[in-house]
Amino acid sequence: MVREISGAFTGGALGALVDSFNIWILGKAGVTAMLGIGLKPEFTPAWLYPRLVWGGIWMLLLMLPVLKKREILRGCAFSLIPSAMMLFMVFPEMGKGMLGLGFGVLTPLLVILLNFIYGIVASLWYREAAR
Repeated sequence: MVREISGAFTGGALGALVDSFNIWILGKAGVTAMLGIGLKPEFTPAWLYPRLVWGGIWMLLLMLPVLKKREILRGCAFSLIPSAMMLFMVFPEMGKGMLGLGFGVLTPLLVILLNFIYGIVASLWYREAAR
């Protein structure tokens, strides 16, 4: 059980690190601006730390016996839950509107795609760690 909890949390934190690096580099390279998305975070400990902790907590969902043999699909499916929280709770609370449309029309698509990568990384890590 400890191996499963550790694997799920660590996979989620690692996936969140990859996700955080992706959105940071897309902002730094000007890709988000080119797409009309106003997301350009600074890669600071204060920004990164909560993302890693919450990324680990969300991926404790990997312990549920759902799609056990389909790691990619499983990671994508479980990543939709934190995506929904960002799009329907966090962004509106930031004053950026439902789905974060205040950042740009393509924001929901970017959030979901980057979170798919997060979920896949977490799921693949969990598969190896929980063996």
